[in-house]
Amino acid sequence: MSSAAALDIAVEKGLDLVKIAPGSNPPVCKIMDYGKYRFEQLKREKEARRNQHVIEIKEIRMSPSIGVNDFNVKLKNGQKFLRDGDRLKVAVRFRGREMAHTEIGEELLKKFADACADIATMDKNPKLEGRHMSMFLSPKTVK
Repeated sequence: MSSAAALDIAVEKGLDLVKIAPGSNPPVCKIMDYGKYRFEQLKREKEARRNQHVIEIKEIRMSPSIGVNDFNVKLKNGQKFLRDGDRLKVAVRFRGREMAHTEIGEELLKKFADACADIATMDKNPKLEGRHMSMFLSPKTVK
């Protein structure tokens, strides 16, 4: 069908003639209400953005001389962050002579990772950077 005939049909029905594949021979066109199509497309995009979850990196800081109950509170908060789908950075800060015993901090981080092993995987092993030792945990994907 010629493009002029297709345009006449579209005008007669009060719709738009939209080229779908203008590069092909002959060009492929469709008769549709383009304004309604754009509106529905924007509505779908808006809905997709609303349902999207942005992954944040939450941080938990501890010291090597942390008490048992304080550790359990930090652990509970970390597990809540992981269940919400956020990544978690667990850091131990060393002050003064604590730098001589960095193995205590490493044991603390490994204990934290073992407690979260059922809901998280360790992305980055404990690493000492200056006066901070940190590791990253990310939530396990549920299939």
